[in-house]
Amino acid sequence: MTKTKTAAAEAHASVVAETATRELVVWDAETPEQEAADDAEIEEQEKLPASVVPSKYKTRYKDRARAAGLRTKAAKRSTWDWLAQVLAAEVLNKKGKIDIDKLVAVLQANGMEDPLTEWPNRSKGWEGRIRMTGGIWLRRVVAEEGLMKLADGEELTPPAEWVAKYAN
Repeated sequence: MTKTKTAAAEAHASVVAETATRELVVWDAETPEQEAADDAEIEEQEKLPASVVPSKYKTRYKDRARAAGLRTKAAKRSTWDWLAQVLAAEVLNKKGKIDIDKLVAVLQANGMEDPLTEWPNRSKGWEGRIRMTGGIWLRRVVAEEGLMKLADGEELTPPAEWVAKYAN
């Protein structure tokens, strides 16, 4: 994990998710230039007709992140709920890029045998599809079990309101 930023007023400088067992730090916020470049990239992707994620959801994610004062690309590309924040802390590097090996380790720790065989498509955007699909799978499993297992063996208890929302 990276060093911890503490004050809530520093939300623009870092994204912090608190769990019952520990404080997770995602990474430092992007520079204004990088944020503008990311926003432009997201806006271009919203226009793509062949995208897996409908543009209305991309717009919703981006608007929700901005309203919350979150400036990172990860927050603008997900629901940014408890699980999204935990996954970001576990599988994104300091530059906000996904480490597929770490994501695979988290999925396997929670019971998936081989995520890379489960989703073998390696065409453009495959890392994002594995992140998205793995997150959907993990939401159901963690909500039903009431427990998330990390690759290092640590177990996190999700918030009750999160479980209530995603448990079937």
